[in-house]
Amino acid sequence: MKKIILWILLINLSFWPASILAKSPVKTGFLILAPDRGFLGNREMEALFFEFSKHYTGALAYVGRGYGGPDRDYAPYIQEAMDHLEKMNVDQVVVIPLFLTGANPALNTARGIIEARQGYKPALRWAGPMATSYLTAQIFFDRVQELSRDPKSEHLILLAMGPMDEASEQAIGSELQSIMKYAVDRLPFRDAEVVLYYNYGAEEKLRKKKNKEADQRIIEFAAKKGNTLLIPFALGPKYSHRMSLTHWLTRKFEEYDLTIVSEEILPHPNVLLWLKKIANRYADVTPQQVGVVIMPHGAQKPYNDAVEQVIKPLKQKYRVEMAYGMADALTLQDAIKTLEGDGIRKIVIVRMYSLANQFKDKVDYILGLTSKPPRQRPGLQPPPQVRSGAIFTTFGGYEEDALICEILQERVMALSQDPSQERVLLIAHGARDDRKDAEWKTVMKKHADYIQNNSKIPFKDIRGLTVREDWPDKRKQALKSIRTLIQEGSKTGRTLIISNRLYGSGRYDEFFEGLTYEMSRKGLAPHPNLTRWLEQGIENSVQNGFKVQGR
Repeated sequence: MKKIILWILLINLSFWPASILAKSPVKTGFLILAPDRGFLGNREMEALFFEFSKHYTGALAYVGRGYGGPDRDYAPYIQEAMDHLEKMNVDQVVVIPLFLTGANPALNTARGIIEARQGYKPALRWAGPMATSYLTAQIFFDRVQELSRDPKSEHLILLAMGPMDEASEQAIGSELQSIMKYAVDRLPFRDAEVVLYYNYGAEEKLRKKKNKEADQRIIEFAAKKGNTLLIPFALGPKYSHRMSLTHWLTRKFEEYDLTIVSEEILPHPNVLLWLKKIANRYADVTPQQVGVVIMPHGAQKPYNDAVEQVIKPLKQKYRVEMAYGMADALTLQDAIKTLEGDGIRKIVIVRMYSLANQFKDKVDYILGLTSKPPRQRPGLQPPPQVRSGAIFTTFGGYEEDALICEILQERVMALSQDPSQERVLLIAHGARDDRKDAEWKTVMKKHADYIQNNSKIPFKDIRGLTVREDWPDKRKQALKSIRTLIQEGSKTGRTLIISNRLYGSGRYDEFFEGLTYEMSRKGLAPHPNLTRWLEQGIENSVQNGFKVQGR
């Protein structure tokens, strides 16, 4: 029985690149620095850490808000947490600041304590604060949506805490602008503003002056026509249900026309996802913790079955989920959630489209790999971004690989009788944008050159063209040119049309009705070369796509 298990294990490992298997794993521990929020607030922190520690080696240390006497020394908590991780024999410790911004004075105090530690064996690395993640912006947006009824008539305030002086006020305000922008990009508020309360550790006269100004700004908004939404976005004090930031604000502004959200940043599931994403970025994973989501266009069952036939061999090596569609955020979310439920921590997203730039901007945004929304029609909201703790890398553009040249050559030679008398037209879907359509034709010229250069007898003519199928005005001109080429070629020889599509020939019979030609209607799939393209791209992504800077 042991021999059988060992044999199965060796077979499984043989599917993975040797460079991955040979690499010595780095054992990583995570030191989570959290603000001391009092009894109820810390209980929320501890529930969060409990869930995190089910899957990662970690330690939790509290840090105070920067006021109080020597009896409020948090250094022992930090040292104890560091000692715990060192005893776990980790190779590196990644410090995760469970703070909204990096300018928080308590966090800066903790950094000094940690970096002053002498003789600490594990290597120390620092992750960024919460405000740098779109997952945090989603929390704010969720809080906004809880309150908003008619954004065009509403005023939005993000209320945060932490400045010690005007320099830190500017730094914190700047960090929070991206979070505010996330909301206003999605809902058309009349106006929106970030308001900051100074930290208790600030110089008293300055703190009182600045906080009074903040109160006055909130009251000015409340006096405006239309409803004002006040979102306390902080990990503030929460000693009890009545002794909490949100309760204090509700009482403070009870005489004003304000709608105040009942929760701060916690509790919210995105905080755990954020912690997991950081951990997955730094921690080594086993091959079994890497998954693949493949995103082809998709259509009816024959199309989908042909794609599944291409992908089937890969399922023996990788945990694969499908996400058919043109970068459908909800379909991608479902596939990713399924993989994460199976313990997957790092995911390769395959944009199974002809060109590498097709849907790249949109997919990168949906996955949170870029903060720049894709270009879209005016008035449309940016697509939703996935809520996930997984780390992503993507690739696409099968037509840009030489493997596809071989498929097209096979399709041509299956029809060819006398190349010297034959005009070959590789016909692809095409793009709306003229520049992108030209890029597509450039790729197909490489296909045409490959076929011509590898033919014993040169073809009379071979070229790649697009029908620009989905855009009637552009399609009309494209078809006019193609139909002329077919007619000319048929007068002096044969015209061969090769469907340069992932599957089938679409509407080509309709487009070229009444003309004389022979056509390969197979498309590219199924074919072993498409499977090879997928496999090579996935292996390259696994080896190179998930690297952390400095590793």
